[in-house]
Amino acid sequence: MKPLELILASSSQTRKDLMGRLRIDYRCISPDIDESADGELHADDLAKRLAYEKAHVISAKHPNAIVIGSDQVAWREHAPYDFIGKPLTVENAIQQLQANSGKTVFFSTALSVQHFQLGFETTLVEHYQVKFRELTLAEIERYIDIDQPLHCAGSFKCESLGISLFEKMVGDDQTTLMGLPMIQLCRILRKFGLNLP
Repeated sequence: MKPLELILASSSQTRKDLMGRLRIDYRCISPDIDESADGELHADDLAKRLAYEKAHVISAKHPNAIVIGSDQVAWREHAPYDFIGKPLTVENAIQQLQANSGKTVFFSTALSVQHFQLGFETTLVEHYQVKFRELTLAEIERYIDIDQPLHCAGSFKCESLGISLFEKMVGDDQTTLMGLPMIQLCRILRKFGLNLP
């Protein structure tokens, strides 16, 4: 029997690194979708739609493959409708981290796994939260200069020096914070008969 093809619908290096932990063959294809909000009032809804769309776009073109889509939306305490995007510039990153200082930031990370030909689709949302310590402008500028988190929602890389910005982290699976909930992904992939480990 021909082994199932596995596709990660992403161009994210962090997600590639997480998939690499599984030591199974897969390939990456960028879904190239519009990731802007479309009337969603909660981060969960936006993350779920985007993860589904990423997987669906690739699954329709590769009907015999297991396709993995994921998306993450960040938001500050008491404001699940005020989404925190990728800063893209140093100035925006400084503003985001100043706004995060002393606050709890929540992450809604959605996972969608689809196999078009088998009619399989499951989409879920996992949560994680980070309490930032009080940050000085000098610390923020020094951090951004070193870690360059301009393509990360919330302006930090938890897998790198970003950990130094936190007071505490709360959640079931740290990979949820990194953008791909691996515990849930492994559970779903085992349904397809993949041996993990």
